[in-house]
Amino acid sequence: MKTETFTSFDGTELALHRMGEGPPVILLHGLFSNADMNWIKWGHAERLAEAGFEAVMLDFRVHGRSASPTDPASYPAGVLVRDTAALVDYLGLGEGEFDLVGFSLGARTSLHAVATQVLTPRKLVVAGMGVSGLSEWQKRAAFFKRVIDEFDTITRDDPAYYSRQFLKSQRVNRTAARLLLDAMGDLDLASLANVTMPTLVACGVDDQDNGSATDLAETLPNATYQEIPGAHLDSATKPELGAAIVEFLSVP
Repeated sequence: MKTETFTSFDGTELALHRMGEGPPVILLHGLFSNADMNWIKWGHAERLAEAGFEAVMLDFRVHGRSASPTDPASYPAGVLVRDTAALVDYLGLGEGEFDLVGFSLGARTSLHAVATQVLTPRKLVVAGMGVSGLSEWQKRAAFFKRVIDEFDTITRDDPAYYSRQFLKSQRVNRTAARLLLDAMGDLDLASLANVTMPTLVACGVDDQDNGSATDLAETLPNATYQEIPGAHLDSATKPELGAAIVEFLSVP
């Protein structure tokens, strides 16, 4: 495992973790998680490395070891897409020279980047994402804004308590997190017609957090759907997720 930093489009320092040697696979984690939590801890990165790939794992701004700026100017529209594009530039990769994998927020960011033709990976994997997670982001964001705004008054009997505890455990800078939530918008579903590369949509059998993943797979021009065990958060811990990613990416 190698960890390094690079400078994104606006000067923000972002952390990058790399494992293995071979064709690069860029992995984007979920909201308020990080590369370690989604890709390293449960063995997915190691599985990719053993299969002959290089797992290239970004910590988004406000997450993991990356910076958490609190200046509103650091959060223009589409900031995470721009950070991912800056990573691709930093690695010196061109169209079709990498695979792109995202879970939850990472899946949403990946689809935004490809649908708006900012990035063109060889193959795409989106996990833990459905149609409403793309077209109704503001509803999802409102839940997390409430967690941030009412952080100190949320009690154990509140449905938001688990999310509050998760933010606390990850030591998320709440000021920066709220700015980030406001920087992300809904995706025009018509733009999904641009996602023409082979795509795997993977989702936990009990995961409905971001709407229907099967509907998303049917909407994309060249997608297959694969069900894995678990609900939204614990599906990322299952070995079946890593196995599905490796199997899909390994097919020529």
